Order: sequence, then C-alpha cells, then structure tokens
Amino acid sequence: MTGEGWKNRLYFGDNVDILRDQEQFPDECVDLIYLDPPFNSNATYNILFEEKGGEKSAAQITAFDDTWHWGLESEKAYRDVITRGPDKLAALVDALRAFMGFNDMMAYIAMMAIRLVELHRVLKPSGEIYLHCDSIAHPYLRLILDAIFGPRQRRNDIIWWYQNKLPTGGRVFDRQHDIILYYVKDSRQKYTFNEIRVPTEYEGSQLITKKTAGKRIPVYDPETGKQLRVITTDKPVGDVWRINLIHPQSKERLGYPTQKPEALLERIIQASSDEGYVVLDPFCGCGTAIAVAERLHRRWLGIDITHLAITLIKNRLHTAFDNEIADYVVIGVPKDLAGAKALARQNRYQFEWWALGLVDARPAQEKKKGPDTGIDGIINFIDDPSGKAKRVVVQVKSGKVTLNQIRDLKGVLEREKAAIGAFISLAEPTALMIKEAATAGLYEPEHLPGLRYPRLQILTIAELLLGKKLVYPRIAPDVTFKKAPRQRKGPAPEDKQNNLL
Repeated sequence: MTGEGWKNRLYFGDNVDILRDQEQFPDECVDLIYLDPPFNSNATYNILFEEKGGEKSAAQITAFDDTWHWGLESEKAYRDVITRGPDKLAALVDALRAFMGFNDMMAYIAMMAIRLVELHRVLKPSGEIYLHCDSIAHPYLRLILDAIFGPRQRRNDIIWWYQNKLPTGGRVFDRQHDIILYYVKDSRQKYTFNEIRVPTEYEGSQLITKKTAGKRIPVYDPETGKQLRVITTDKPVGDVWRINLIHPQSKERLGYPTQKPEALLERIIQASSDEGYVVLDPFCGCGTAIAVAERLHRRWLGIDITHLAITLIKNRLHTAFDNEIADYVVIGVPKDLAGAKALARQNRYQFEWWALGLVDARPAQEKKKGPDTGIDGIINFIDDPSGKAKRVVVQVKSGKVTLNQIRDLKGVLEREKAAIGAFISLAEPTALMIKEAATAGLYEPEHLPGLRYPRLQILTIAELLLGKKLVYPRIAPDVTFKKAPRQRKGPAPEDKQNNLL
C-alpha cells in the first residue's frame, strides 16, 4: 500500500489472525510497535503457576478479565511455536513447558510467543518494539524476545516508576513500577532514537569536555585558563521513567481499568519515531497509543479483540480531535446483516457490545454482578437546565424475540425510572410486539415543549445498519461516555513516502 491511499486502521479480532493476513500486514511494514498485553497481575504467584488440566475452556481475553488460562487455544499456540517458530524459540518454549507444566503462566508464554513472531515479521529492519509487562512476566518475556530478536537487539529494560500509587499493605513490598522491554529489529540499521530531555531536580553546572583521540579532555577558557562550565537545567532521560499513574479524578481517565497515561506513550513515540512513521498497537484497549500517535502526526494501526474497546476508541478519537481526526477505517466489524448474524453465532457477548456501539450506548456494568437486571446498555442525556442526566436503558437480543420481552422491558423502564427504553434485536419483531411497545406512550421533555419521543423503541440490526437512529433529546453534548480531553494537533507534516506501507 502506498502513501497516497493510506488510511489509519482499527481492527477488531484476534491479533495473531489479523497479523498473519499478509495482504493487510506484509513483511516489514511497521516502524514502531508498542504492546501492553493483558495479564492477571493481581493473581498470586501460586495461582499463576498452579498445574492446570487441558480440559479447561479456551483462553478468553475481555476488557475486564485479563487472565489467560491453559486450554485448547494455548495448546494450539504452543504447537504453532514448536512447528512454525524459529528454532531457538521452539527449543526455549519446549524447555519451559517441560519445566513449568500446564498452568496459566505457560499459557501466557505460548500465546505471547506466537504473536511476537508475527510482530517481528511485520517490523521494518530499522523498527523498534516496546513490550510493557510486570515483574512476574518480565523474565519469561525477555527470554522470548531474546530468542526471536536476539539478545544483542535489546536496548533497555525501562522501569516505569509511578510514585503516586497508594499503598496496599500486606506482607510484601508494594509494587510501584512496571517494566518495558525495548528491542530493535536490527541494531546494524539506523533505527530512530530521538533524545528526550527532562528537567533536573535541581539546577547545577557541569564541566565541559571534548573527545580527542578517543579520550575526553577538559575545555579551558582561553582568557582565564579555567575549565569551562555549562549550567544544566535538564538532562537526557535515563532508563527509569518517573511518570505518575492517572489520578482517579483526572480528565484523562476514561474508566478503562488498564489505561496508561498519555505521557508514557508520548515519550515512547517521540523517542522512537518521527512524523509520518507507522505505529502499531496490537492490544490497543482504550486507545492511548492511538490517540497519542494521532496527536503527534504518526500513522497508526490498532487491533483489539473486544467490541467494547473498538467503541471506546472511536468515541475517544471523536471527542479528543473532533474534525481534526485523520481519516481511518474500522476493519472486522459487521457491515451487513449476514456479518451480524455470524458474530452473534460466534460470541453472544461480543455481538451485544457491538450492537450497543451502534446506538452509542455504554455497557451496563451492573449486569456482571448478581442476577440479570434486564439492562444491557445505558445512554445518558441532558434535556433541562438543571443538568441532571436522564437515562435510556437498552436491551439487546440476538435470538428469538417475543411479546413478553417487550412487556418485561416496560417493567424495567418503570423500575429504573428511565426516560426511554430501546429494544435492539437481530430478528424482526412481531406486530404484537410493535403494538405493545406503543402502549408505553411518549416521553415529553418538560423544558422542550412540542418535542415527543416514543418511550419504548424497537430497532432491528438491519435498520441500524441502514442508518436508522434511536431518537431521544440530543440538545446538550453527549454524556454517555466520559469525554477524552479536547486536543489540538500541530501543523500536518509532509508525507514521508519511504516510511509508509
């Protein structure tokens, strides 16, 4: 793909399958990779290394449950590494399995190893990769990277120190850092390394020297004969990065549990890429790397396996950049009714998250706790001077639909004191369902005389794909999702044709 036809791309799906599509990801097409793969950092060491049988369900990755278990998927990944991976990696993973047996850590190793093989393939010879991990996974991931890239390609183990983390107590020293493994594809190539300077903690002075014949010698003032000094107010950043966690009340926080601060990604992207370079995040979550790449005029590619993440990223880009957002496409989401039905058969929960995204609803978190509340999603809106949010409650149905489901939703409307209810279905509703929905009446905003909205609205997936909208007051700015801070980008750079796919 040339620079003329370039569009930033956001992919839904398993990154290993997407990366193996050589039409989408040809060899050596990416300048910089950042990945923060999900891992259950809060699990105890004993749980992670507990022996597991192979009969457990296939590994699942969701937005709020980031544990990988040994099962059919991890067994397949292990076999792929042994049969298709580099010889050194195959020998390493085989030895680790003999040592560790069947447990969650071994599942994580196998699943990560096969993905890192593909990431190495798509990285340019001058490319760089930053792998974000914790102290438990670090030694294993470093061995895997050594086996794939070669130990001489390791540049740093960067320590991200967040001193503002609250103490948790217990019989262990509180963890206040993550580790970021930094490798290059080929150190013989001229890879990008832009010096990042940070303020010194105190202003000081430094003696000036110069390098002559391989040695550093002092530089003297010709008039006074004293060695020259320079006042220092900043210094090159080292391998310990002091960047705070996002404060719970920060405008930057979007509610995503593993969200990383933009300052961290800004440092990585500025240090190891220039404007116009291609940045890939194969576990893009709520899209911090993508948002920073967009602001810094990098081209970007993002992949995530949950429709919740895709919806959050789209909303983040829209609210942060508005009309300044560069053109991008979303790949892998259903575009027609057949695709929607296929997603529903494959994964009912992913279908639900995708369908909620069609009406800009956020998932109802309370659904994950206790009995079913009859609410799959929520939309908040404001239609009066008090600023108090009203609610639209949303139900999503991927199977057979019945009259009783509409009656039940009417009950949920009354129980929740919601303004409007939305019933989204893959199947066509019956005439009796439409008639029953009409009996719910109309919602008439007190401060917007003359405006009326059906209190219970039925929308099919087919209608939504054709552009039909859920109707409710849209007078004030949308308040369903927490807004990303508004950002402005600098002047657009000239295209760097040699750095594009």
